[in-house]
Amino acid sequence: MATIQHDSVASIVAGEAEKHNIQPDIEKKRSFVEDASPGGRDTEHELDGIHDGLEFPTEHERETLRRVPDSIPWNAYLIAFVELAERFSFYGCSVVFTNFIQQPLPDGSHTGAGGKDGQSGALGLGQRASTGLLLFYQFWGYVVPLFGAWIADARLGRFNIICIALGVTLIGHILLIISAVPSVIGQSGAIGAFSVALIVMGLGTGMFKANISPLVAEQYRRTKLFVITTKGGERVIVDPGLTIASVYMYFYLFTNTGALIGQIAMTYAEKFIGFWFAFTLPTIVFLLCPAVLYIGRNRYIRSPPTGSVLATALRLWKYAARGRWSWNPGTTWRQMTADDFWENVKPSKITSNGGSKPLWMTFDDQWVDEVRRGLKACAVFLWYPIYWLTYNQLNSNLTSQAATMSTHGLPNDLLSNLDPLALIIFIPICDKIIYPGLRRMGMNFSALKKITAGFATGAAAMVWAAVVQSYIYKTHPCHEMASSCKEVSPLNVWIQTGAYILVAISEILASITGFEYAFTKAPKNMRSLVMAVFLFMSAISSALGEAFVSLSADPLLVWNYGVMAVLAAVTGAVLWFSVRDLDAKEDELNNLQEGHLIADT
Repeated sequence: MATIQHDSVASIVAGEAEKHNIQPDIEKKRSFVEDASPGGRDTEHELDGIHDGLEFPTEHERETLRRVPDSIPWNAYLIAFVELAERFSFYGCSVVFTNFIQQPLPDGSHTGAGGKDGQSGALGLGQRASTGLLLFYQFWGYVVPLFGAWIADARLGRFNIICIALGVTLIGHILLIISAVPSVIGQSGAIGAFSVALIVMGLGTGMFKANISPLVAEQYRRTKLFVITTKGGERVIVDPGLTIASVYMYFYLFTNTGALIGQIAMTYAEKFIGFWFAFTLPTIVFLLCPAVLYIGRNRYIRSPPTGSVLATALRLWKYAARGRWSWNPGTTWRQMTADDFWENVKPSKITSNGGSKPLWMTFDDQWVDEVRRGLKACAVFLWYPIYWLTYNQLNSNLTSQAATMSTHGLPNDLLSNLDPLALIIFIPICDKIIYPGLRRMGMNFSALKKITAGFATGAAAMVWAAVVQSYIYKTHPCHEMASSCKEVSPLNVWIQTGAYILVAISEILASITGFEYAFTKAPKNMRSLVMAVFLFMSAISSALGEAFVSLSADPLLVWNYGVMAVLAAVTGAVLWFSVRDLDAKEDELNNLQEGHLIADT
């Protein structure tokens, strides 16, 4: 991509803030440039040192010019490397959790290693216990981001919370190693140490997740569409929304590169050396995280904490909802979704009607628009728990399914690496070929369309898994009790490939786009919080998954995958029906003026 240079700006016109009810209204510094071009160019913009001197598109150009992403700043790649090392350690450990919990310690072993033809194991608690514990771990790890996000946005800032989270996670890694050392692994204390490690690691990982994703994207600072001319002479629109999408595509690429290397290495470490080594090596790699953060500490763009923004947003919603409640649910819904719900609580609207602003209303009209946009994004996220039900099959039931098939000496949990491998292959293809190709064809494959397609692809993955499970029951010596037998089905384990690839494609469409949607739709001072809401949907999914634990065992596994497929397909259809009007306003939502708020401290 061509590098965009800033033109110098001669002067900035400053205005004084007017006072009303002892609270300041925020007046922006603006530049007005006349343009004689047909269609009337939108050149009103806030002078912020970021967009100054750029050429903004006319309405006609918005509709006709091709859109391209901007270049990604190098700061973002440094942060993505931190994510790579953290995900290496996270997935390197968690990929062997199923065997550690479910399978018994091999005869005569003090490390849990199964060797070439044996099955690695440690605690021997069975498949249902394994699924239940892992669902709790996922639930806990996705509840904590709400706390980490609130602390970051209101008190300590994202960078500082990330540093604290890394320290907490390191303690969890140490406890994990203790649970697997030869002198402990065969004792009753192993399950205690392992359980505490899951809680501590979930705490650290949760705080990390909520803040690393916004931090990487806010390294790119432009938020408005602008026009450039390429070397080939084509006028194109540089779209910050597409740039953020690219940032998260490559962030996810780094994530899955770390996951892939960690998972492959640790499945062999578990099988041939033991669980103690499979937990120790990820801990060593994890230590790269604080090192890289420290090296780049002066390069990162950091958003300072802004006080209790959440409380102000909740007050705003409560204020807007006054007089709109009714005993009739239909009436309440219509009044809560009316066009004037947010318009009537904008500070300018209140004062123009002769009203008096509450003392806590220390923001401008644009911040109200940002809060409305953020809540619309959170409404989209409410559908995600059903999608995550399909994804959660990867490291639990699909890993157990592989153990009932002919692996030909491969670790049964090796196949789960097909998911990050497929992501590493398909992410650049989507970013460089498929998505630009669709834009050249004039097709608007918007964020909400991608999310809907992700649900459909996740459903297809579960159909594949259900068919494979059906054939396992038909060909296994123990038929519908395959998981409880030492014998295996003659089916080659590689027939699982389709399910993993389809899940990977669904992640590109639904998961990556979810990160993008959370960042671009959140108010700047609530980005960690909105991201945490998106992550929290995984916690809800894990809780929902507990309701399906009874299906996670023979002879009901075909039903398990079938139910997941139907739920994802139906939910995807209902999702699109509910957001199709919102999809038409994508450009409008992405190009709102930045709001300003003086928050409570």
